Amino acid sequence: MSKEGLLTNVTTQVGARRISRALRPTGKVLPEHARAHNRSLVLGHLFHSGPSSRADIARSTGLTRVTVSDLVGDLMDEGLVAELGVRAAGKVGKPATLVGMRTEDFVVVAVDLTDDARMLGAVMTLTGDVVARREVPLDGRRGDEAADLLTDLCRDLLAAAPAPVLGIGIASPGVVDADGVVVEAPNRGWYGVPLAARLTQALGVPVHVANDANTRALGEFTYGGAEGAAMVLTVGQGVGAGLLVDGALVRGRRWAAGEIGHVTVVDDASTEEALPCACGRHGCLETVLSAPALRRRVAGLDREAADAALASVGRLLGVTLAPVASALNLAEVLLSGPPELLDGPLREAALATVRERTMPVIGQELDIRMATLDEDASLTGAAVLVLSGQLGVT
Repeated sequence: MSKEGLLTNVTTQVGARRISRALRPTGKVLPEHARAHNRSLVLGHLFHSGPSSRADIARSTGLTRVTVSDLVGDLMDEGLVAELGVRAAGKVGKPATLVGMRTEDFVVVAVDLTDDARMLGAVMTLTGDVVARREVPLDGRRGDEAADLLTDLCRDLLAAAPAPVLGIGIASPGVVDADGVVVEAPNRGWYGVPLAARLTQALGVPVHVANDANTRALGEFTYGGAEGAAMVLTVGQGVGAGLLVDGALVRGRRWAAGEIGHVTVVDDASTEEALPCACGRHGCLETVLSAPALRRRVAGLDREAADAALASVGRLLGVTLAPVASALNLAEVLLSGPPELLDGPLREAALATVRERTMPVIGQELDIRMATLDEDASLTGAAVLVLSGQLGVT
């Protein structure tokens, strides 16, 4: 391919989907990590800003031109970056040579395990566009059977990939640690399952696993324009949340930040509302707000009664969100799930309740809205897991 053709492909891919900001790094950069850190800075600039000159990269990253030239040379040797020709003359002096990521030459595999009835997967470009989709019904599978089904789905997606696969990203329900071990996912019957290692060994491709709500937060922040202080509330088979504060993903001491679905909202265990939860307790938010619970609640009701039922759940959600919004001074809460259930009386009641229960300086400017990425939020977030894990790009 000519340099002119490569430039066209790169800029077209970057323009195919709006890419937002990079996450703020949360760890201290040690000397032995400096080169990897600098490499991610260069790739991050090219990912978010598109084709640039070496001087542009140096100005943006704060690295020296010598360091940038050295890193760009290495990235070209790896096939991740290519020279794209000279920039159109606009200044006095020698025209700058542009370099860009070869986004069209690689893909990622992303899998969303949020749905209560099926596993969703896709082959995606590095800029978040879907190349191929696959889905398989769960049919009640749990534990090892569900893990085997996931492995087969990933094999199918790898076979459908039209270009080399950088890695596989998995958005899993439950508590997932930094090594991709599913510590606890009651709805899947997974406890202490080393999912990332298991899939990497079986498939021969790097696999990255994270909590599904966290991956949705990553997707919304990178591709959907979420604010730097936001909660992405995921409503599927269960209920979870991804938290972004000052542009950084909050994971918590035991990687369980955002497990809002297991906050008790029905205190009286003797009432019919105090339903048993998959976590073993009764009256958790998940027992009233999960997609199956909402569908059961409105089944057979006329529109007026269904709206009232959804609003009652929205008030419980607002009670739960108010202290979180106050503690973190959130700018917005994004609801990710079935819009026919969430976007309307439920969302409106939740927002009104939060505003009633918080200081005006917090509640009056807080917005509760539907997530912009809809059903692909977890898939795009899973793609970001691969970009971050393999390239250092968010």
